[in-house]
Amino acid sequence: MALSRSQVRSIDCRAIAEYGLTGLVLMENAGRGCVDVLCPLGCCGPVVIVCGKGNNAGDGLVIARHLDLRGIAVKVLLLGPPGELHGDAAANYAIVVRSAIPLVDLSGPWDASRFEAELAGAEWIVDAILGTGATGAPRPPWDDAIRKLNAHPGRKLAVDLPSGLDCDTGIVSNPTFRADHTCTFVARKIGFDNPAAAEFLGAVHVVDIGAPRRLVADVQSAGP
Repeated sequence: MALSRSQVRSIDCRAIAEYGLTGLVLMENAGRGCVDVLCPLGCCGPVVIVCGKGNNAGDGLVIARHLDLRGIAVKVLLLGPPGELHGDAAANYAIVVRSAIPLVDLSGPWDASRFEAELAGAEWIVDAILGTGATGAPRPPWDDAIRKLNAHPGRKLAVDLPSGLDCDTGIVSNPTFRADHTCTFVARKIGFDNPAAAEFLGAVHVVDIGAPRRLVADVQSAGP
């Protein structure tokens, strides 16, 4: 089974509107599920989670909290302004701040040297920059950030899909995050079947976020 961008949105919206799940629950399940994958891969820390400003960033913030709960050193680098986080992502940002988990706001004028310095020593890099809704090549300065992440020697995990990879077509932008592992939610995305995507996805792990099986089947049968 594979899902399109519009099907992903439909599952999220209908899970909330028709089944009574909340976005916070779905985001919590997504982030915790990523940590359940990450830890058996030999993750001891430190982990650096690089967040953008959408729900993908919210997932990254949940990941940070659950790594911290397991005693793994973690730091969040925020590329988007905190004030541009909304809804569930904003709620998880507030939790991370109150939990005193290290968080560095890099949303001001781009400082490439500072960004590289904040990555120093990371065992794992987690890409929570762009999610399934993103289209086109990453814009400056996030494109430079992705290039620097790719150059880092640490192991790499992408949240839902590598930033720069198109969810529906699997077209690889310049740049695209090059993951060793990708934790994707509910099901694989149809773009993953593009042969060009394979070297950027690494090993793909499907993470259950609690969306009811009947709902997923209904959305899939309705078509992309």
